[in-house]
This record gives sequence, structure tokens and C-alpha cells, in this order.
Amino acid sequence: MRQLLLVLSLAALACEGPAWPPAQMRLPTRWSADVSPTNAHPEYPRPMMRRNEWKSLNGLWDYAVVDSAAEPAMYDGKILVPYPSESALSGVADTVGASRRLWYRTWLEIPVQWTGKRLLLHFEAVDWETQIWVNGREAGSHRGGYDPFTIDISDFIDDGAIHELKVAVWDPTDDGTQPRGKQVREPGGIFYTSVTGIWQTVWLEPVPSGAISDLAVTPDIDRNRVILVVEGDGTNSGDGVDVSVSASGVVVAAASGAVGVPIEMELPDAHLWSPDDPFLYDVAFKLTRDGAALDSVESYFGMRKTSVGKDEAGVTRLLLNNEFVFQMGPLDQGYWPDGLYTAPTEEAMVYDLQVLKDMGFNMLRKHVKVEPRTFYAWCDKMGLLVWQDMPSASIPLESPGSDTPTSAEATQEFETELVRVIEALRNHPSIVMWVPFNEGWGQYESGKIVDLIRGTDPTRLVNHASGWYERSAGDVVDRHNYPEPRPPEPEEDRAAVQGEYGGLGFNVAGHMWQDEGWGYALFPDQESLTQRFEELLLAIQDAAKDAGLSAAVYTQTSDIETENNGLLTYDREITKIDAEAIALANTGYFPPRVVRRAPIFVDRTTVAFAPAPSGVSIRYTTDGTDPSNTSPLYEQPFEIAESSTVKARSIWPDGAVSRVVTFAFTKTAATPAVSVENAGPGLLADYYEQDGSWRELPQFDSLAATATTVAARVDTSAVLRSENFGLRFRGFIEVMEDGVYGFHLTSDDGSRLYVAGDLIVDNDGIHGARERSGYVALAAGLHPIELVFFQGRGGVELALRYDG
Repeated sequence: MRQLLLVLSLAALACEGPAWPPAQMRLPTRWSADVSPTNAHPEYPRPMMRRNEWKSLNGLWDYAVVDSAAEPAMYDGKILVPYPSESALSGVADTVGASRRLWYRTWLEIPVQWTGKRLLLHFEAVDWETQIWVNGREAGSHRGGYDPFTIDISDFIDDGAIHELKVAVWDPTDDGTQPRGKQVREPGGIFYTSVTGIWQTVWLEPVPSGAISDLAVTPDIDRNRVILVVEGDGTNSGDGVDVSVSASGVVVAAASGAVGVPIEMELPDAHLWSPDDPFLYDVAFKLTRDGAALDSVESYFGMRKTSVGKDEAGVTRLLLNNEFVFQMGPLDQGYWPDGLYTAPTEEAMVYDLQVLKDMGFNMLRKHVKVEPRTFYAWCDKMGLLVWQDMPSASIPLESPGSDTPTSAEATQEFETELVRVIEALRNHPSIVMWVPFNEGWGQYESGKIVDLIRGTDPTRLVNHASGWYERSAGDVVDRHNYPEPRPPEPEEDRAAVQGEYGGLGFNVAGHMWQDEGWGYALFPDQESLTQRFEELLLAIQDAAKDAGLSAAVYTQTSDIETENNGLLTYDREITKIDAEAIALANTGYFPPRVVRRAPIFVDRTTVAFAPAPSGVSIRYTTDGTDPSNTSPLYEQPFEIAESSTVKARSIWPDGAVSRVVTFAFTKTAATPAVSVENAGPGLLADYYEQDGSWRELPQFDSLAATATTVAARVDTSAVLRSENFGLRFRGFIEVMEDGVYGFHLTSDDGSRLYVAGDLIVDNDGIHGARERSGYVALAAGLHPIELVFFQGRGGVELALRYDG
């Protein structure tokens, strides 16, 4: 009777039809339309331990969101697994929150050929606390949002053909202390939309009663060996393991051993894995008992070594295969506008990686998120080094910057999940560094955590804290600075890395999460953005050559929600900096750089290029045409007296040619000075308090000032509280001679500068500290100046400088 009722229930559900419209998308990607209930991430989810028999459970499930732990009386509709409930691709686009639970229900049909085998139910990732029921009985539970886990459901399967699977998920997001990365309930700035529920593949796998349960692969390039350990489940002490290693389809080594015992295999003249040559060996494992095969899996590995050591000049460096290789790549956060944590398709995920390769990067820092295991397999194949962050947690400390945690439960959760993540990913050759803490978020007992990581995986490097707080632990000293890099110095036993810098960008209309976005420095067009990117990259390369820098991480791969400082737009439609230009710069082929940056002049101006490297020539034009090999050769600075568009490119002795750079110089008249009687020193400074609702500068003329003083300079000394206030400075600036003046305004949050009534610098909006510049031609004398500023919450900074 039970079987009949279940079949009828399924039939009734089928009559409703598999209707699944994705939720309304704020910003779709080109892959959004490729997603359907029949092809939701169909790829094999565990590339480093492959079996032929498996079944994906991705697709439409019933879902319900309830206000208690009780099972829902009825379900709200359909959700597409494995997309999180907050995403458009899930079809739900609903924030669950800490006070509610997300329930899932689906039906399992077990293939008849699996009869007699154990059934493993795999969850690649569920955020955060998961409970599982099969046929009404609780089969298991798990805590952790980023580590894959497995439930053996063999004992919960009855004689029926169809079986009910229910999953309940609770996720406190930023109401809890668990690892959560950058998820918040109220996204903004550098924090993003929360993710709840199943967000990676769910699948079934049949295995024999005695089966291979885990693999550990350790390459040893110094001895031309690989050490393999096979773990078993349901195995006996006498069970054996046969191992066969192949290179390009040819068997190069074979050995046998016991379960749980290291098997060393010699690989003479081993073919090493590197970003330039990501060679992978295939390996087959067979579990045997009394000479008969019980189980078999296939895997692969790369022969590579990561370490810290001295280069030829005695400088402490990051080494790959015992040689210094400068590691350069972006901060990669893995958010998508349609799927949030979950890429819409595998093709979309690979697209990001291919773009990075095309740009000449050899590394990425996977930032406070853990990707599906397929992501790392593609990095293995493509040759991208990975620094893997542990998602940050809100672990309470005794005081800011303290190493003493106050929550034993929070630290236990963090350490347990950290170890599980490392164990799940430890065989991937692309991963070369573990990063447990970012910028002090949840940082505690750093030395203890370094020891925990090294005890779990002694083969990789550890960056104990990317950014701060520095505890003199781990293998690198890491500094963050925006937008310009400010590298640390290498130490005797620790290499120097620039863990974050850059954050340059511009807002591309039609490809943004909302109308306004921010970056650590925003630019009006691709040309100015690219020029600044190249300047910062040149500084990185100089530091690598002259100051012992071993690696640098540029922020970031793509825009994310309101953060528009990506190399790509959030929807991946627009490459903000041409990939070929970045690839040329990454190999040291930089275009000419103009010394004078003011884009306007009064009578005439001098155009000068920075000295080119030895043997490199600069060809230029002043009529707006692209320079060729026959264009004028730059030998010394030259003058222009009329508005001109100067274009230039560098040509190397080996025939390499840089991209063409463009510099516009516009002739303008100087703004006349004004006559002012009884002018005194200082600026009139009006101070305003607000209720916290400002997202941009208000109309100060319509507001009443809380206080008014005379300020000696532009700063925040006149304020009475640290958040939710505004400032308005008014007065005059005196210039001593006719000319062009550059004004450089740094603020956190929004600001604007007016000179002689004209808007010269616009730095409005909610954002971190960033500098924007503007230029104006002024006649000698006094000119009216007005600077307006508002501060929301968080950091506060205000400074104005000028030159000319």
C-alpha cells in the first residue's frame, strides 16, 4: 500500500507539470537562459575520486519556508537545486533569515542494478545546519556551509520503488558565529546577499560493502616519487590496493599495498606541474580482497612543490618546484548575479578562469568562499595557482585585535570546518596556500591555527592573516593597501606578498546591480582605467624586482553587487580592461606613460613620456591617428599650442608592440579671479547631523547647520560624533599665477568640490576611502571654493590637496 500511495503522489505531482520560472532577474548573465530543471549542473561533482555509477539529484524539489523547526504542513512550491533560495535561478529569490527554516522534499528512484549495494547520499555544500530524513526517518545531520559531506542511507531504504527524501536547513547568516564569508542580511559595500540552503550538487552513489572512502596523494619532486594512501570503509585488515599511474595514456608505474598504508611509487624524470605546463598524471586504484576486485576509482595528480626559500640573491621568496615564480592574480570571490554562490553553469565558471588565463595571470586568491570541487579540477587542468581562503567567521574576542576568543563553540565550528575543507581539497595541485584569516575578521590564536593547518596538510604554505593582524606566524608577511600597492619587506623565513591592492573600476551602464556602484578608485572610461591599472602593475613588477616581493593580488575578477571594481562587469558581459592589454602588461610590455597628467592647458603645454626601457622605442602622433613604425620617434619632450589628441605605443627590440595609448590635451581659458574685501584666513565650516538615511550628498542649503566654525583646513576636526553627519566648507582659494591646478579629494563617504561655481571633483556616494581628481584653469587671485561631505557609518576620512 505504501508503494502505491507514493507512486500516486508522484503521479499527482507530475500532473502539475515541472513549471519553473526563474525569479525576476535584476541582472541576468548570458548563461541564465541555459539553466533548466533538466540540466542543473549535470557535471560529475568529485573529479579526484571518480566512479562510473552515480546519479545527480539536482533539479526541481518541493520547498517550504517555515517559522519553526516543525515540518511544514504543505509546501510553497518548487525550488531548483542546487541554486540557493536567495538566488533568481532557484525560482524562489527569498531571504530565509535566522528565525526560519528552509525545507526541501524530493523523491528517490533507485536503479535496479544498484540492488545489494550501499547507497551514499552526497551533499557537496549546504549552508548551514542540515538535517536529512529518508522515508520519514532521520538519517543524519551536518553543520558547515562549505565542506562536502556524505550520509549512508542504505539502512533507510525500504522495499518500495520510490523513496521520500526531506532536508531541513537553518542558517543564522550574520546572526551567528559560524563561517559565512561576506554574507549579510542587509548587503552593501563589501558585503553581499546571503545564501541559504543547498548551493552545490546533491547526488547518489552506489558502493560495495567494502569500498574506497578517501585518497591522499603527496608528490615528492625532490625524490621523483609520489606517496599514495587509500582509505577504506567496510574493509578488512587483509584487503589490498593495486595502483597504476599513467602519463598521456601510457602506464609509467604500478604498485600494490595495503589499505591505510602509504604506497611510494617512483616516477623517474617526473613531468612537473606548473602554470606554464599543467601536466597531470592519471592514477587508477583497485581495492582487492583475496585477489578479487571489490571496488575501483580513478583520479589524477600533479607533481609539484610549493615552498619558501632563498633566490639566487639570497632574498626569501615563494618557490614553485624549487624556483622563484612570481605569483600574480586577482581576488576571486565567485559571486554571480543570477546564482549568487552558485555559477549558473559549469561553462560560466570556466569562463572566468579562461579570462584570467588570457589576461596572463597565473594565480587567483579564492576569497572567503570555497568553490565546488569541479572548480579546482579546472584550475588543475588550466594551470592556475590557488590561494584558498577559509570563509570568515564572527568569533567574539575579548577586545579588538585580541587573540583570545570568548566562544569555545565558535572556535570549534571554525576549526572543524577548516580541517574538513582542507581534507576535501588537499589533492588538488593548483592549491598552493591556505589562508585562514582575512583582515582580522574572526582572527584568533593565529599560531595555533597555523599549526592546525600544517598538521592537517604539511605540503602547502600558510598565510596566517592576509592583511592584518600580523602575528609573525606562517610562511608569508602579507599587506593590503588600496588603491596603490604598498608591499611589505621579506623576512628571513617569510616571503613578502601584496595580499590585496587595486580595486579600480568604472560604472558600465546596463551592466550594474544597481544604478550606482563604488570602487577604491573609479574612472570615467576604459582608457583612463587601463592606464591606472598599468601604473599600479608596473609598481608591483618593480617591487618584485627591487624589493623582494613574491606575489600580488589585484582586486578583483568581477564586479559584485554594489562593488564595481572588477576586471569584468558582474554579468561578465563587458571586460573593463582589455585582456590583451593586461596580458602584455603582465609580461612586462607596457605602453608609454605621459609625465604630465593634466588634460587641459591655457597657452601651451609640454608633452613628455616617461623614459622607456633600454632598446624600447616610442612612436607617437598628435593628429589622433594610431602610430605606426614610420610615425615620429619620441626623443625629447615636445610642445603643443592647440587642443590635440596624442597617441603613442612602445616597440620592443623583439618586435613586441604595446597597445596604443591616448592622451587628450584641451586648450582652455583661465577662469578670472574675483574681488573680495576683508578676506581672512580659514574656511567657514558648517556641521550637520542626520538620521542615518543619507546615501548621497543632501542639498545643504535646505538644512539647518548644527554648528558653524572657522576651519584652518579641510578635515573632520569640527565634528561632534563619528557617524551620520555632514560638513560644508566655503571660502576662497588664492593662486599666485595663471595656470592649471589639479585638485585631489579623498573621502569616506561622499564628497564634492566646487571651484568658481563649477563641479571639479565628484566623489559622492557610500564608499570606502578613495581619491578622485579634477583639473581647472585659474587666473591669479582669489576663487570661490566649496567642499561638501557626508559620513554614513564605518570608516571616516576627508582630505584635500592640490597642485599646479
